[in-house]
Parts: sequence; structure tokens; C-alpha cells
Amino acid sequence: MKFFIDTANVEDIKKANEMGVICGVTTNPSLIAKEGRNFVEVIKEIASIVDGPISGEVKATTVDAEGMIAEGREIAKIHPNMIVKIPMTVEGLKATKVLASEGIKTNVTLIFSANQALLAARAGATYVSPFLGRLDDISSPGIDLIRTISEIFEIYELDTEIIAASVRNPIHVTDCALAGADIATVPYSVIEQCTKHPLTDQGIEKFQKDYKAVFGE
Repeated sequence: MKFFIDTANVEDIKKANEMGVICGVTTNPSLIAKEGRNFVEVIKEIASIVDGPISGEVKATTVDAEGMIAEGREIAKIHPNMIVKIPMTVEGLKATKVLASEGIKTNVTLIFSANQALLAARAGATYVSPFLGRLDDISSPGIDLIRTISEIFEIYELDTEIIAASVRNPIHVTDCALAGADIATVPYSVIEQCTKHPLTDQGIEKFQKDYKAVFGE
């Protein structure tokens, strides 16, 4: 399973990239708005840091296929690594079909059922983004959805990749890997949490103590 970072915060992207563990970035209108910056400027800066897929979403207020297609084309022009992020709706599927036919890669987002994922894949989506954490929030096990989508895609040999989104903690990361997700897109805080273990901390402390006992500071 590969890692993307889910943020529009350039500093977090730099830190994750320096660790050598991420190979792509996902953003959304809420994350861009949180940064209070121009969409194109943020995307261009991200592209200068990470050499991998970068998902940039059409405007949240664009609900018709024609509008999504027009915006998708403009997003694709920003950088060769751009992936156009499109919401899972009837109009979104129409836009996905057209953009895919033009060779523009797409990421259909806000997936909450296996049927939605299958429709998106058949429409030509490069990626689908099922939201794990938001399902957990309503007492529906999100990891079951990841597993089901993975099984369906394997049965029908679909090339669409699964991006497990709304990943909230290290347990989610492990579960996604076991469930067959191709990618987990996570906040920097979760990546950082995944590096930690109390026994690692204790081991480092002991090694340092033993070293100093023999060689000093």
C-alpha cells in the first residue's frame, strides 16, 4: 500500500516528503479554504515538492457535468501530475467519462458504498476515494467498505485504484493495508503517529544511556 498525504499545508507536505514515505497528495475545497490561499498557487507549490499524483478538486459549488468538465480541463493544465477530483454524483460520473476519454486522470471522491465505487470505475475513474472515518462516525464499519470494493475490483480485474480516505489513526492505516487498499491518504499527524512506539522510545533511551556510560557525552 502506498501513502499520499491529505492536506493543503505546504509545510506538512515538505515534512512528509522529506521522510521519503509519500508518493502523492490529495486536497479538497475545505483543505484549500483552510489555508486561505489561491488554489492554483497552492497546487503549483505542492507540485514543486512532490513528484507524484496531486488531486485537485473541482469547486464545491460546481454541480453540473459541463462545469466540472471545464474546470477539470483547467486543473489538468496546471501540472502533468494533476488528478481531477470529482464528487460521486450522476453529473460527476458524466464528467468523469468525458475527462477519462480525453486522457485526463480522475479521482471520484465521497464514496460511501461499493456500488458507487463500481459505477465510478466503470465511468473511467483512475482512482476512487471511499471515506473510512466518516462511516465509522455513524457506527458503520468503514473498513468493511474498503475490503468489499477491493474484492469487487479484483473479481472484475478493474484497474481503478482505491484511495482509502478519511483515515484518522494508525489502526486505520493497518486495517486499510490488510483490506487491500492501494493507497491510504492521511494527514501528517497520522503519518507521524505511525512512526512511534513506546518500546522504540525505550530502546533509544537505553542505547543512549549505555553509550554515555562508556563513551560519555
